[in-house]
Amino acid sequence: MTFRELHFEDELLLLPNAWDVGSALAFAAAGFPAIGTTSFGVNASAGQPDAAGASRDATVALVGRISSLPVYISADIEDGYSDDPGEVADLVAGLDVDGVNIEDSADGRLVDPAVLAAKIVAIKRAAPQVFVNARVDSYWFHEDDTVAAVLERAKAYADAGADGIFIPGAADPATLEQLTAGIPLPVNVLVVPSLTLDDLKNLGIRRVSTGSLPYRAAIDAAVDVARAVRDRRDVLTATSYDESQQRLVDFASRAKRGVAGSPRTPAT
Repeated sequence: MTFRELHFEDELLLLPNAWDVGSALAFAAAGFPAIGTTSFGVNASAGQPDAAGASRDATVALVGRISSLPVYISADIEDGYSDDPGEVADLVAGLDVDGVNIEDSADGRLVDPAVLAAKIVAIKRAAPQVFVNARVDSYWFHEDDTVAAVLERAKAYADAGADGIFIPGAADPATLEQLTAGIPLPVNVLVVPSLTLDDLKNLGIRRVSTGSLPYRAAIDAAVDVARAVRDRRDVLTATSYDESQQRLVDFASRAKRGVAGSPRTPAT
């Protein structure tokens, strides 16, 4: 099965987003067939604000390290870290990944859809096997956030060769139903607290990403553990040190041997 085919299975593709090797190892151990990265988590781990292009080197390094895991890997590359389609295509072609998310905004504002469309064309020429998930940020930034405007952007990206459309911030059931009816590609959204995976599937959604939620929840959990110890409350149980250490030992051993464990195959 290819990464593309995971988007057409009976069950929705739930894609957890990792921010470092440890979180990727944990998601893989939990049985998720595919893992994405989160630019927010990667940036936050380095003390940088999100969506400012600062995650490039850290993201390249992270996907380079976790590409040996026996799961599919999709990289969040923000807007491609460049306005030049050729540079973006070269970046993607050099990544050992099965997919990328690339967005149509910069500095918190939407860009002309022709900008992202040109990047998609270049990526598909340079790395046709990579699943390009084109992110429409209209609802995320509340700009041109109408169904008609989003569908127009999605069409431009589909025509350019995108394999999927990601619409973070879209959560209203009626809106989601209209979007999936008008987009001929798998539609991806972030977790919607008020809707179950079955609800989203029935609305036509094919992929759900956790985004930065696991990172933010992990930080909250870490603080809560420290508070529990301080306040003499019961401390939550966690994966044992021995089990966590063994994951890292196995990972380091695999990396040292140069074992390629990913089920990466050309998309069709």
